[in-house]
Amino acid sequence: MVSVAVLKLGETDHVFMQPDAKINSVYYCHNVLEQKLLPDIRLSSNDNFLFRQDGVLAHCSRHTVAYLRCHVPEFIEPKKLAAKQSKSKSCGLFSVGSVLQQMVYSHKISH
Repeated sequence: MVSVAVLKLGETDHVFMQPDAKINSVYYCHNVLEQKLLPDIRLSSNDNFLFRQDGVLAHCSRHTVAYLRCHVPEFIEPKKLAAKQSKSKSCGLFSVGSVLQQMVYSHKISH
């Protein structure tokens, strides 16, 4: 598994998960966000970014939401994301999963 943040002007380095790792919220917060993505995002964006994620369980857990509330001022909680998207078309940061999901499901698949 791999994780990367897509920014307006580029992307962060890819974060590869350990092959045998259990990807839960503790692993995600410590090994992905704290160690890799957030420092890269802050460097690339001069700490001026809007943070949002897709609906993966490790992204939406109470532990992850609490971590992000404390460490990311412009974090959009999963339950508030739909309301925020309808008000604004511009976001500074997207998770690759949500971008790919939008690309895949934007076209009707014919059999």
